[in-house]
Amino acid sequence: MQTVKTKEAPIKKDAYSTSNFSIKSLMANDGNLTRLVIMMIAVFAIMSFLKPDLFPTFDSLVSMAFQFPEFGILAIAMMITMLTGGIDLSIVGIANLSAIMSGVAMVKVIPNVIGSGSELITILLAVVIALIVGTLCGLLNGVAISVFGIPPILTTLGSMQLFMGLGIVITQGKAIYGFPMLFTELGAGSLLYIPIPLIIFILFIVFFSILLKKTSYGMKLYMMGTNPVASKYSGVNNLKITIQTYMYSGALAACAGLLIASRTNSANADYGSSYTLQALLVAVLGGVNPNGGFGRIAGVVVAILTLQFLSTGFNMLHITNFFKDFIWGAVLIIVMVTNYISSQRKEKRG
Repeated sequence: MQTVKTKEAPIKKDAYSTSNFSIKSLMANDGNLTRLVIMMIAVFAIMSFLKPDLFPTFDSLVSMAFQFPEFGILAIAMMITMLTGGIDLSIVGIANLSAIMSGVAMVKVIPNVIGSGSELITILLAVVIALIVGTLCGLLNGVAISVFGIPPILTTLGSMQLFMGLGIVITQGKAIYGFPMLFTELGAGSLLYIPIPLIIFILFIVFFSILLKKTSYGMKLYMMGTNPVASKYSGVNNLKITIQTYMYSGALAACAGLLIASRTNSANADYGSSYTLQALLVAVLGGVNPNGGFGRIAGVVVAILTLQFLSTGFNMLHITNFFKDFIWGAVLIIVMVTNYISSQRKEKRG
C-alpha cells in the first residue's frame, strides 16, 4: 500500500519572538525604527564630514559614552510613563533631590555614624537612600494621578517644582560636594576600557526590555495605555499599574541623579535642567505614542544615540545652548506632527 506524503504548512514566526529575533526582522516590522536608524547614520555621517578631525575619533565616542547614559536613563523613565498615556515632567527634580539626599548622607551623616574608614558601605547606603527617595517621589506622583485623578501633566509639573524647592531648601542654593573617590568612579570610571555609565545604561536597557516584553506587568501596561476602560474590564488593576509605573520612573530618575552627581562630584537642585525636554524628545522620536499603548526600547535607544550625535556635533560647531534648545523644541514639534500624519494615513489604509 502506497503512503501519500503531505506537506506541512509553514509555521509563521513572530518577528519579535526570541526564536526568530533579528535586527532585520525588527526593522521590517517597525517603519519608525527604520527611519530612525537611517537618520542616526545620516547625522553621524554629516557630523563626521563637517568635523572629520574631531567627531569620528575614538576619544569623541568615549566622551559621548560618558554623557548620554544620564539622559538616556531619564528617557526610559519618560517612556514608561508615556506608555500609560501620561507623562513625567518631574524626573529631573527627582534626580536632583535623590542626589542631594544621598550626597548629604555621604558627606555629613553616614561618616559621623559609622566613621570615615569604609567608603564602600557609605556609598551603598547612599545609593539605597537615593533609590528610596526616588521611589517615594514616584509613589507620590502615582497616587495623585491614579487615586485622586489629577492629570499627569499637572501632577508632575507641580511635583517638579515641589522636588526642586525641597532641594533648594536642603542645600540653601549651594552645591554639595566632597564625595568619596570611589563614588566618582561611577560617573567617570571605566571597566575593561568600557565607561561604567554605559555599562549601567545597557543593564537598564536589558532589564526594561525584559520587563516590558516578557512579564505580565508589561502586557498590562501596554493594554492599559491602549484602552484603559477595556483593560479595567479585562481584570487589569489600572490603579496598581499606574502607581507601579511612576515608582519605576522615580527609581530610574534617582539612578540618573546618582550618575550626574558622581560625574560632577557634586549635587545641586538645578543640574540637568535641559534633560526633561531631551527625554521627552527622545521618547517621541523613538516612536512612543503620547496617547499611550505603543513604544519600544529599541526605538528609544536609537533616538538617544541620534540626539547625542547631534548634541556633540553642535558643540564642535560652536552652536550655543540657546540655539540648541530652539532646535530640540522644533524637532519635537516636527516629529509629533509627522507621527500624527503617519498614524492618520495608516487608519485610512486600514
